[in-house]
Amino acid sequence: MTTDPVSVLVVDDQAPFRAAARAVVARVEGFQLVGEAAGGAEGVELAAALHPDLVLMDINMPEMSGIEATRLILAERRETLVVLCSTYDRSDLPPDAASSGARAYVHKEQLAPDALRRLWAERESLAFFPG
Repeated sequence: MTTDPVSVLVVDDQAPFRAAARAVVARVEGFQLVGEAAGGAEGVELAAALHPDLVLMDINMPEMSGIEATRLILAERRETLVVLCSTYDRSDLPPDAASSGARAYVHKEQLAPDALRRLWAERESLAFFPG
């Protein structure tokens, strides 16, 4: 019995981070990169077309923030796991990050195969800002 791979969409306006995220996803067995977007609006369009299981979403992007893109993606498909990724310390995240619908935050420097596997394994219990 085979299991479908976890489909991943990376949304970030910085090409070096998209390349790093692509390399991380490639190193995790059972995960498959299905698309990359260089901005929030493009990410929303690709998410609608590709129905990814997991979206790695930058916060600050021109034209449409990752927070707004997250809201739009989840309005269409609630089962998608969106993880915000940025260089902010968690305590410095924009206030609306908690209400975006994203289920987790990972500092870009912490994105690694183990972190990706852990986020997916714990997806049912993740709460962006636990009460």
